[in-house]
Formats: sequence, C-alpha cells, structure tokens
Amino acid sequence: MSKKLRLCEVADVKDGEPLAAFAEGLPALAVYNVEGEIFVTDNLCTHGNAMLTDGYQDGDVIECPFHGGSFDIKTGAPKAFPCQVAIVSYPVEIEDGWVCITKPEGAA
Repeated sequence: MSKKLRLCEVADVKDGEPLAAFAEGLPALAVYNVEGEIFVTDNLCTHGNAMLTDGYQDGDVIECPFHGGSFDIKTGAPKAFPCQVAIVSYPVEIEDGWVCITKPEGAA
C-alpha cells in the first residue's frame, strides 16, 4: 500500500523561493510555489552535486547554482545546458494545509 508523506505546510512555501524538504527513504526534495500552485521535485541537480533550492527560481524554471543549467519545475525536464537528464517530479496533494506526496513504489 502506498504511504502519503507530509513534507511541509503550504504556508511555508513562498512564490519564487524553493524550500528544501526531507522524507524518509527518498532523496532530498525541493518544494516550489509557482503562482500559487505547489510542485515537488528531487532537490539534487542531475548534472552536478548541487542542491536546486540553492539556485534561482524564475517562474516555473529552477536554475542550478553550479553551472547555470536549469529544469522545468512542473515536469522535471531539463531546460538549459549543461543539464540533460530530467529531475524526478512528484504528484502533489494538498491535505489540511500540508504539501503531501505519495511515497513511490520501491522507495525504502
């Protein structure tokens, strides 16, 4: 059975200011507010060892702080070189004011 994970309160996620979140058995996560809509992705850049929450959010794009590559926050798709491999994007549910994701099958 899938387990729902609470990551943070919606009120803690400010538009344009990604928030780091952690959940047991998953890699570090990033929570974003894009014009009032909440998104969750892996926080580690697929190109270099950098936390995306240390980067710059411009609308629905997050720029890696190391080499300036970027990703689409909504889909995880790479948007700018040198990033070529997508980051994982998680379906989000809002429950009682909390940002929640379902723990993926196979996660520890």
